[in-house]
Amino acid sequence: MLTSVATEWLWLLAITALVIHCSAMAKWVPIQRVWTTYPFIWVVCGTGAVSYGEWRGFALENMLLLCSFALIGLTIGMYPTRKLFAEWAHEINQGVTRERYDYPRSHLAFCGVSVLFMSAAAILLTR
Repeated sequence: MLTSVATEWLWLLAITALVIHCSAMAKWVPIQRVWTTYPFIWVVCGTGAVSYGEWRGFALENMLLLCSFALIGLTIGMYPTRKLFAEWAHEINQGVTRERYDYPRSHLAFCGVSVLFMSAAAILLTR
């Protein structure tokens, strides 16, 4: 269904998802070295995922749609943890390092479910 639209629109969807996710993470994790390298890492990983998918025989449109939806699912899934991220980033900026950063299991489960739900939605929209 969505794969029948022009590829340019799917590229725009992927770029928009990347900008939304990286903007949210830059706001939630106010550490300069994180928000300067984070978009670059996602571009490299996304390019690798799309290339690997094409190499395995999946269409470019399908891979762009899946990566975009999974990234939006990740953004939605990390939303409940934004205050913890900001608190940890503030501590790191102050020079405080913890032995362990406890990530709540409920937040982790919500993040996993949202990524899986959005990935399933992308797969359903490719048919």
